[in-house]
Amino acid sequence: MDAITIQILRNKIGSLVDEMHYHFYRSGYSTIIRESRDFSCVILDRNGRLIVAPPMFFHAPVYRHLVGRILAVYDGKGGPLTAIEPGDVFVSNHPYEGGLPHVSDMAFVAPVFANGEIIAFSGSIAHKADVGGTIAGSTSANATEMFQEGLLLPPIKIRSKGAVLPDIERVILANTRQPTLVKGDVGAQIAVTEMGAVRVAELAERFGAGVLQDAFAAILKGAAEELGARIAKLPDGSAEAHGFIDSDGVDFSKPVKLAVKISIAGGRATFDFTGSDPQAKGPVNLRPSMIEACVFYGLIGSLGPDLAFNDGMRDVVEIVLAPRTVTNAEPPGAVSNYQMVNLKLVDVILEAMAALNPSRAIAGAGSSSAMGIIWSKPRPGQTNMQYEIVGSAYGGGAGHDGTSGTAAHLSNLHITPIEILESEFPCRVRRFEFVPGSGGEGRWRGGLSMTREYELLEDATVIRRFDKSKFPPNALAGGKPGRGARFVTGAGTPAEKESPPGRYDMKAGDRFVLQTAGGGGFGAPEERDAAAVARDVGEGYVVAAKV
Repeated sequence: MDAITIQILRNKIGSLVDEMHYHFYRSGYSTIIRESRDFSCVILDRNGRLIVAPPMFFHAPVYRHLVGRILAVYDGKGGPLTAIEPGDVFVSNHPYEGGLPHVSDMAFVAPVFANGEIIAFSGSIAHKADVGGTIAGSTSANATEMFQEGLLLPPIKIRSKGAVLPDIERVILANTRQPTLVKGDVGAQIAVTEMGAVRVAELAERFGAGVLQDAFAAILKGAAEELGARIAKLPDGSAEAHGFIDSDGVDFSKPVKLAVKISIAGGRATFDFTGSDPQAKGPVNLRPSMIEACVFYGLIGSLGPDLAFNDGMRDVVEIVLAPRTVTNAEPPGAVSNYQMVNLKLVDVILEAMAALNPSRAIAGAGSSSAMGIIWSKPRPGQTNMQYEIVGSAYGGGAGHDGTSGTAAHLSNLHITPIEILESEFPCRVRRFEFVPGSGGEGRWRGGLSMTREYELLEDATVIRRFDKSKFPPNALAGGKPGRGARFVTGAGTPAEKESPPGRYDMKAGDRFVLQTAGGGGFGAPEERDAAAVARDVGEGYVVAAKV
């Protein structure tokens, strides 16, 4: 194919992904969709391989696993009802059968046909406000098996030949505490998934189905060649790193180890995670799709931001996993708290990559975390479920300070504005600010953490999930670690204390404080430029020492 046509179709697919993304967040019912934007929309080739990565990067490797399972189950050998047909839409939220990050993430996939053959798929994944399970919001901090985390849907049809299958939707809505929100978000998600399929079909009609598929193959091949060429510039050799998450959410006395050995040889990279701890009892286990997300994120970030991920890159990277470990869990291992484990695993990967490519080294980041508030008094027409993604900070790197108050690695999620929270829920945010001095000191300072203080105006149950309290973000090259995360209950009273992740029943008038972790520092602090130190003090990033 000629390069111009390939680039035109690459840009068409990229624009379509943006269009799907825009329509979804504008149509979402929950704050998870329209404020945090905890979702992804994609276009895939006929084998489920991703063509252009979505902003929500860690969803990117999931689709190949999901579509692979759909193709295996619906192969047509069991009769016409088991075949994939035009107008079908599939749904799944299963971490093991569908490869989804956790049960709260629900995926929809629609095939694209031309001349009676599948030529592509359109897909989307989005967090749902509640899918059942033992706690409201479903994302438990201490579940011990996936059945406690909510309704499990293996890949099944929710639309058949364009016809709605209402019984499937009835099952989903019967297993949620927030049927209005979930129904609205599901409807919007199916709509954008079907829209993506229609747009790809239009491209196939305009350019030709064969041309479109050839372009997809060329885009995938090109990504593999680009990544392989960049890996080949690294010296052959290996590097290892390990780190710990605070606990598995069940046994708070025992940290969980994540380990990687990266080997570079002949333009290929091998990531070996067999040194990680055995599968955990609590919900911190990861599926292979999440390991892949961390690997490609860390590898691309270490080699250059001009590299654009797609599934073609799998051809030059090997990932080695051991069964029944925290990095390759088996059913019924709980997975709700996967994202904080992802973020620690990214730190571990980047630390090992720093030894292989020092010019793009970066210290440990804070950890984006989650909080749910389940209000005791539902209001007509409104939800009583407040769910927030809480940002953190990046570590300092070779030549730059860390970014403050942002989603840390992988997700590109948004922090819900105070105005939305206070207008939709009975809470008051008394403080929302950076924490001076929370970034690790260094020649290049770590980013500052952020803190929010909440006052409850009604009784509620608060569910707080976070990491990097016992093991703060690591430093590199002689820098200082970032400050650890904190969760303070009983704020402003004699009962004020730091509390671990978990579930807390609170009363109207109670206050609590959440503080995320600051980024680690890079380089010796005494090597920091004097003008940068003065700017830090002047802008309040650090507090001047008393003489």
